[in-house]
Amino acid sequence: MEAKDTVEEWFRNCHAKVDNDQFCLFLTTVWFLWFNQNKKVMENASVPPNCLANQIRSFLHAFQDSEIQSWVFDPGTVIHSWQPPGLGLIKINFDGANFSNPDGTGLGVVARDSEGKKKKISITMASETSNPFPIKTIVVLVQENRSFDHMLGWMKTLNPEINGVTGSESNPISTSDPETNRVYFGNGSAYVDPDPGHSIQDIFEQIFGIPWSQEVADNKSELRPAMQGFAQNAERIQSGMSSTVLNGFKPESVPVYRELVEEFAVCDQWFAAVPASTQPNRLFVHSATSYGATSNDRKLLIEGYPQKTIFESLDEGGFTFGIYYQYPPATLFYRNLRKLKYIINNFHQFDLDFKRHCKEGKLPNYTVIEQRYFDLKILPGNDDHPSHDVSEGQKFVKEVYEVLRSSPQWNEMLFVIIYDEHGGFFDHVPTPVTGVPSPDGIVGPEPYNFQFDRLGVRVPAIMISPWIEKGTVLHGPSGPYPTSEFEHSSIPATVKKIFNLEEFLTKRDAWAGTFDSVINRTTPRADCPETLGEPVKLRDAEANEGSKLSEFQGELVEMAAVLCGDHKKESFPDKLVENMIVSEGVEYVKNAFKKFTDECHKAKENGADESTIHIPAEEDSGVVDSVPKESKSFVSKFFSCIVCGGN
Repeated sequence: MEAKDTVEEWFRNCHAKVDNDQFCLFLTTVWFLWFNQNKKVMENASVPPNCLANQIRSFLHAFQDSEIQSWVFDPGTVIHSWQPPGLGLIKINFDGANFSNPDGTGLGVVARDSEGKKKKISITMASETSNPFPIKTIVVLVQENRSFDHMLGWMKTLNPEINGVTGSESNPISTSDPETNRVYFGNGSAYVDPDPGHSIQDIFEQIFGIPWSQEVADNKSELRPAMQGFAQNAERIQSGMSSTVLNGFKPESVPVYRELVEEFAVCDQWFAAVPASTQPNRLFVHSATSYGATSNDRKLLIEGYPQKTIFESLDEGGFTFGIYYQYPPATLFYRNLRKLKYIINNFHQFDLDFKRHCKEGKLPNYTVIEQRYFDLKILPGNDDHPSHDVSEGQKFVKEVYEVLRSSPQWNEMLFVIIYDEHGGFFDHVPTPVTGVPSPDGIVGPEPYNFQFDRLGVRVPAIMISPWIEKGTVLHGPSGPYPTSEFEHSSIPATVKKIFNLEEFLTKRDAWAGTFDSVINRTTPRADCPETLGEPVKLRDAEANEGSKLSEFQGELVEMAAVLCGDHKKESFPDKLVENMIVSEGVEYVKNAFKKFTDECHKAKENGADESTIHIPAEEDSGVVDSVPKESKSFVSKFFSCIVCGGN
């Protein structure tokens, strides 16, 4: 509103009288010129086309010294809609127009479709009450495989309002033996290896205390989520693992989270969207469904999951999104995001672009950050997946926070950190098993035939914004339904609410609680810390680059193979990943993704339709079935690290 008021005041001083539409056009013009004078570059934007430019010519004399060409969109570029992020009151709908500049003046452009016909352009000024939220940018980071009690349970010692742990929580070694020993929850977590069980059958046993069978699963009325099967399941996997899964981090062991919980908000009632492994839960985060997946589905992996995502809803609504990745982004499991227009415009390398975009105030309305999913000696994994060092994840969160905090967009931001699933670690809060709607009626594959009618285990959720009071604790939601909960579908539900998008994605995000209530101040804080404390190293040994790929890492390799065309080879999928080690996986996905993006840029140069997906032909894929067992040399990795900034 301040920018609008300032321009209106200037306009009144010019003694001009205009109606609302004329003022809207004028305001758009002034904003572009102001943006240029501040030496900032606006991407994916354009001046109104020629049919509208005539209406504002009389205003341009006041800015004759400005470089008009700088705010004319390049001819031949297709754009659907744009909303000036500096003002938030104007939305220009170009309806997929292709811009040309017929008179060569640089003053205006004409919008035409692919057949050369002029397209309708509309400009609207939103009402001041259409978006009552101060948030214009939502940043999402989804870490890996840790439960709430495991990561944040002991934060209760800092704030008793948090539904954490006291040390009295326990599990029996055997749920069928009343005389069995019990394992009590401790505070000694540090470096975790190996990885606890977190498949759909493992989680069933952890929640209900009984190993999965069809007969037991069918008798739903007798099942109680007592959360007493974690120790039993862990011991089934490996003797002694029960003490690993019934342990958590002291607040001082995760100092970045400690400070964020004290300074901002923690949600102690956020559940995984599905009681299954990583991939189904990550799919829910941006689409409110896994399209029936309860584990890796190779057919859908090849085709890409077809459901609509919040990214497309934002695009349709005239808002921007961006995905900042460090390895081939997991968001490419969604088929629609593989389209040329998104690959070229919406995917950015974290090391090259994130800090720059933050500094320039160019972060999109919806920003997704993806981490390093592979663990190398010189570039350790920072996703918190066991056996990765949690201190690397702490460093990563610290880096992201401090960059966001220094951005001119800070006072319009909400930064959300969640975990995709609990990773087999204990949590004492019962998982919701009733009143949960299936998102789309799709039933999971045999033998489990999961109906998506219950949630997964509780996971950490931290929310950060200058609009949040210190020490806020967000418990369960107040609606929209009596059984509504916070779960991963709450992210698209809240994005829809804040940006006033037209429709829900599925029945699940229509049901999920929205967390906009965490914005509990009327003015932004000025005392938010600019830097956070240094993490404590928790792993003494180096990363094990020779270890076999985790399930999720294998899925990333398989996805990379699809994108570069290697899924047509006889080696796909089993021979490709069965003996692949971490260092080989890193090299493979890097080369495969480069092939894919090179193909996309080549297709764009050749005038390909922006809605198409471009996969290299098999003979041109250029990615071998396997790479040599010997990993890259230290020198090679060192110089790679220098180039990427060491992140």
